[in-house]
Amino acid sequence: MPTLIVATSLKDWPFDIPDVEVVDAWDYLTRPEYSDLRGVKLLNLCRSYRYQSTGYYVSLLAEARGHKPLPSIQTLQDLKSPSMVRVFSSELDELIQRSLAPLHSSEFTLSIYFGRNTARRYEKLSLQLFNLFQAPLLRARFVRDGKWQLRSIRAIPGSEVPDAHRPFVAEAALKHFSGRSVPKPKKVRTRYDLAILWNPEEQENAPSNEAALKKFSRAALDVGIATELVTRDDYGRLGEFDALFIRETTAVNHHTYRFARKAAGDGLVVIDDPQSIARCTNKVFLAELLRRHNVATPNTIVLHRDNVATAAETLGYPFVIKKPDSSFSQGVIKIKSADALQEHVTEFLGESELLVAQEYLPTEFDWRIGILDQRPLYACKYYMAPGHWQIIRQEKHGRGRYGKSETIPVELAPRKAVAVALKAANLIGDGLYGVDVKQSGGNFYIIEVNDNPNIDTGCEDSILRGELYRRIMEVFLDRIERRKAWLPDD
Repeated sequence: MPTLIVATSLKDWPFDIPDVEVVDAWDYLTRPEYSDLRGVKLLNLCRSYRYQSTGYYVSLLAEARGHKPLPSIQTLQDLKSPSMVRVFSSELDELIQRSLAPLHSSEFTLSIYFGRNTARRYEKLSLQLFNLFQAPLLRARFVRDGKWQLRSIRAIPGSEVPDAHRPFVAEAALKHFSGRSVPKPKKVRTRYDLAILWNPEEQENAPSNEAALKKFSRAALDVGIATELVTRDDYGRLGEFDALFIRETTAVNHHTYRFARKAAGDGLVVIDDPQSIARCTNKVFLAELLRRHNVATPNTIVLHRDNVATAAETLGYPFVIKKPDSSFSQGVIKIKSADALQEHVTEFLGESELLVAQEYLPTEFDWRIGILDQRPLYACKYYMAPGHWQIIRQEKHGRGRYGKSETIPVELAPRKAVAVALKAANLIGDGLYGVDVKQSGGNFYIIEVNDNPNIDTGCEDSILRGELYRRIMEVFLDRIERRKAWLPDD
């Protein structure tokens, strides 16, 4: 991906960065050779970004040409919006207070150069602000009124960098461009780039183990896609990729959802897409959706303050209550008595106005049907943890935490289980899902539809092996190519 720095005057960027071309803004706007370039990453360092100025048109025409500008038009609008600044200030409140606590003044200005600051103690805050307001050079103003608040933030041109900071800016730029921003020779020729979002610190509950991540990368390479493992700190680099694959536990009030939203908004192919995350991570939504479409589930009610007293009459003891956003068996409690119900429902309703209460169906195992692109992909039996009623015993670690698993060919799984899983998953979308199904007698009931399902080496891949990873990467390839087909000039 070629990289351009566009400045009002070439004197505004006096640094020589290998493989990066510095372009006069007027030349970029008017000369046809720049209009015809494809696959460009562009850094807009013009002196002004006001509406319909030269700097504004650089970002606007870059987007029209299929280039990837920093800052984008959306970022320029966010920088001008006091409400957006307040929202992001609130989101970063803990980091802001921790970073600025040693200061004795009532005001502070932070210069952010490619996500970095000259003082190491402000590096984390600088990176997070760069991730939220994606412009190469930023200046943030903080005011202390009882506590520190972000009052304003703006993109600045190279001409506003103090002389004393210029060596640091050159170093920060070089470090920024030494990543994927500048093309590097590859042993295997690839056509597209895929970011795999993971959390190196997420161990026992990670959706894919490291061995599986390596297999995803090998399978991607086989179909012509280069991959890179990225973390939450790489939010500002999403524009460098053609697709995003989230392999970190998802939640709506979490950076994984922000990654999905931004990637989808930027035109990347995304699994898990933001709609799937929002729908699958809320059990109240799933309960209502499945009921409305007559999908078989255990007897289920949406629990709230007004019907707690009658829940046991409807479901009978024992029954299960679930927090809407619970995952990995956390926030899921088996209720055996009125006292237990009162104890747990008070705690749970303190966090959410609505809960899910569901008939308890004791089974030796749950079916997990993996579905991608509205087709079954794999079938597993997840057995209950030893001496426990769930597949994970959260209070244990190591041996005995999980029940055993058994993967079988999809063709040999019960047809009714696969059919009801497909019906439920197709109500969510066409992403990658793991549908949990209980078998009671000859009947099959949906427990939940999970986005971001586990795919681990030695478990879900034990039948298809490398073919499982290849099939997933082939879906990425097909979707990227179909999306590119709608952009013939890209």
